[in-house]
Amino acid sequence: MYNELINKEKSIAIVGLGYVGLPLAVLFSKKYNVIGFDVNKEKIELYKKGIDATCELPKGSLKESNIKFTSNEKDLRDASFFVVAVPTPITEENDPDFIYITSATKTIGRNLTKGSIVVYESTVYPGVTEDICVPILEKESNLIYGSEFKVGYSPERINPGDKNNKLEDIIKIVSGMDNESLDIIANVYDTILNNGVYRAESIKVAEAAKVVENTQRDINIALVNELAMIFHNMGINTTQVIEAAGTKWNFAKYYPGLVGGHCISIDPYYLVYKSKKLKFDPQLMQIGRKVNESLGDFIVNNIIYMMIDKDMLIKSSNILVLGVTFKENCNDIRNSKVIPIIQKLNELGINVTVYDPMADKDSVKKEYNIDLVNDYSGNYDVVLFAVAHDEFKEFSLDNTKKLIHENSIIVDLKSILNKEIQNYEKIKYWTL
Repeated sequence: MYNELINKEKSIAIVGLGYVGLPLAVLFSKKYNVIGFDVNKEKIELYKKGIDATCELPKGSLKESNIKFTSNEKDLRDASFFVVAVPTPITEENDPDFIYITSATKTIGRNLTKGSIVVYESTVYPGVTEDICVPILEKESNLIYGSEFKVGYSPERINPGDKNNKLEDIIKIVSGMDNESLDIIANVYDTILNNGVYRAESIKVAEAAKVVENTQRDINIALVNELAMIFHNMGINTTQVIEAAGTKWNFAKYYPGLVGGHCISIDPYYLVYKSKKLKFDPQLMQIGRKVNESLGDFIVNNIIYMMIDKDMLIKSSNILVLGVTFKENCNDIRNSKVIPIIQKLNELGINVTVYDPMADKDSVKKEYNIDLVNDYSGNYDVVLFAVAHDEFKEFSLDNTKKLIHENSIIVDLKSILNKEIQNYEKIKYWTL
């Protein structure tokens, strides 16, 4: 199969064209015939016009890619190598929600041909690929797993907004149901990567590796978030503490902040869910999630306490929120933890003005009923730096002072003005 793919006698299909699938499709298209499939017809039409809805690609790369974009599932019958890159969210009860991955699997199954390989990139708990997806593929295709089609798993490692750790420069974990499928999957991915692949011993090992990557990061951030809450009560600057501790050779630098998005804040729940099914109650992961989920309330409470301390009227006060995406330098608003902060401030009767140069105004309005402004000039009681977009990092204290009055408060969650603010005693400044 690898020779047929590299010689463009057969095609690769990428199913799910979001922040993960689209860059992957573009990269694969440099070596292979690629079919880009998504059920969102509006998105497909944008891609056909060369418009990147994710803002993750270099300009012009879509038009140069020669990808066959489609929302017609019958076009998938021309592919023999499938990559599934759909979201794996959670329910309101924090249980895995497999609606997208099972739907994509059914679609592939209906169009699967004998001899094909299906590779999953979506983040799951160990066992999902073989225990949940394979039976669906068998049922929909009427093909026999192992002899008539094979599967593998290669966890996505795309970091939205990160221009340094590009997809082609990361080491990609690959796995297959047997040695033959592993060799094919490894060879296919290896051709588009600069630093090669890591062959995991099994599909379950690869699935576990992915969910552990994000769980470890979530717990580390939870630790510094809890430290930030403690140091707040001590009147100590957490960033300064981390910088001091970071002078030791084996200290890992993590900084406090909101943990949102569709990876770090979601993936631990998958492992917690599976652990409980196995009658093991994982304490540390759940505590880490609880700490990180509580940070928004901690921030809102401190804003209110500072306003009361300055004898401000809470209702009808004016707050400027700078940044609404889940992280810096990307337009992804999924599971952004800035949103609950804005909603809680609004519930208190505060006038909240929100500006974000990266986020799509229509998407923010549709998803959260929040209006983004183009002009944020004004005189605010509180200015909240919520996301460290590059545009905001260029702010100086003098720029910020044009937005506030003498009794105002600056809340700087990402310590953008931390070093500059220290010599200005009249300004109430707070950071994590």
